[in-house]
Amino acid sequence: MNLAIIGAGGMAKYHLQGFRRAEANVVAIIDVNSQAGKAFAEKNQIDHSFTSLKEAMEADLDLKGVSIAIPNKFHCSQVLEALDYCLNVFCEKPPALNASEMRKMKEKSEEKGKILLFDFNNRVRPESLAMMDYIKSGDVGRINTVQASWVRRNGIPGFGGWFTNKAISGGGPTIDLLHMLDLGLHFMGYPEPKYVSAVTFDTFMGNPAFKGPWNIKDSKNGVCDVETSLHAMLVFKTGQSLMLRNSWAEMNQREKASVVFQGTKAGGKVERIFDVDGLDETAHDKAELYTVENGRQVDRNVKFIPDETMGRLDSAVNFVESIKGESKPFNTPAEACILMKIIDALYESAEQMKSVEVK
Repeated sequence: MNLAIIGAGGMAKYHLQGFRRAEANVVAIIDVNSQAGKAFAEKNQIDHSFTSLKEAMEADLDLKGVSIAIPNKFHCSQVLEALDYCLNVFCEKPPALNASEMRKMKEKSEEKGKILLFDFNNRVRPESLAMMDYIKSGDVGRINTVQASWVRRNGIPGFGGWFTNKAISGGGPTIDLLHMLDLGLHFMGYPEPKYVSAVTFDTFMGNPAFKGPWNIKDSKNGVCDVETSLHAMLVFKTGQSLMLRNSWAEMNQREKASVVFQGTKAGGKVERIFDVDGLDETAHDKAELYTVENGRQVDRNVKFIPDETMGRLDSAVNFVESIKGESKPFNTPAEACILMKIIDALYESAEQMKSVEVK
């Protein structure tokens, strides 16, 4: 199976490693920056580099799919172009800038009969998969409430680059760190939202003490018009609820990504705590269940082999196996539509300073 990667940035290496693990051939890298594309191709023994998908298709490489790892603003247009070429698509998060774009992508994938999969890699972390086994088995019962959060103390990804420019990124940590929201919804069965109440802050934007460790260059004349933290409450049509907290910069103890839930039979927690904000190699993973056995309160420590890549490789593997028909896609465009409706509503609620109905 021949695949191409669109975008030679930091996430491309995970796509490449995952595709190769699944025994697919990555035959091309596509990047508007020809030097970056050529450098990535040479470093990773990829035969071709192009500056557009059109060029790659004209090269007649018998592509079966592409992955997309470029700034958020271009996800929708690139996904639609790839689907028009009848290619299967694996796209980085967030799926799009808003729900309207996501609906177009879903409709196009259905029209073309192609797989459209998003890199919600935290679903395939070993601790998340283990917890989902308990949920599917019925041990947890109905999940009534969830607390989902990804909080950083100093994690603003540069000042003035595309991450802090709302027109390109879609927003700050609300949309950038949507992984725990997705994971919480996944555990709950992805219910339809009804109401959202949210507040955002940009307290530390521009303060170098709150910049992340990824060596992202600042742009002196760039735009910084996104939030640095979000706090929200969601209520679903099923009666379930979810508390959400995302931040790039707040007075937290240290970075933590977690989903905690309370079910009718058991509660649970999936958590990753970082010793240093933004550095996966410093992280510690945990999964716990809280239940009652023989009339006694019991905490279970779920054992698993940690994955430093947080499921990124296995997510890419799933894309290849889904094309082959060997596995079921880990997520769907329908779920992504619900997710982006929630993101839209969070920003609307924060802007209007009132609860809003999710439509």
